[in-house]
Amino acid sequence: MSFRELVSDMDAQVLDDLGDEGLIEGRPVMGFFAVPWLEPKLGRLNTGLREPEFTIRVEDAAGVEQRQTVVMDLPQQDGGGTYTIVELKPDGTGWIALILRGV
Repeated sequence: MSFRELVSDMDAQVLDDLGDEGLIEGRPVMGFFAVPWLEPKLGRLNTGLREPEFTIRVEDAAGVEQRQTVVMDLPQQDGGGTYTIVELKPDGTGWIALILRGV
C-alpha cells in the first residue's frame, strides 16, 4: 500500500469520526467546518468579521466552483446555515478550503 493510500484511509477515518457534513449544491460532502473570527481593528473599533470555511478533500471537490451554495446543518451558534462559496484555496496536502459568505 502506498503512502498516499494510507493517508487517504486515515483521512476517511478522521472524517467519519470528527467531520461535519455539508451539502454542496445538494450533494453531501464530509469536511471540517470552522468560523474563525478575524477581528481586525480599525482604530478602537472591533469589526467582528468572520470568515467561515469548509475544508474538504480534493477528491471530493470535483465540480465545486465559486458561487455554489453550501448548507451546513449545524446549530446557529456553531455557524450553521446557508453560504455561498467565494474562494477555493487548495493547500497542497490533498485538502481544499472553501471560503464562504453567509447568504
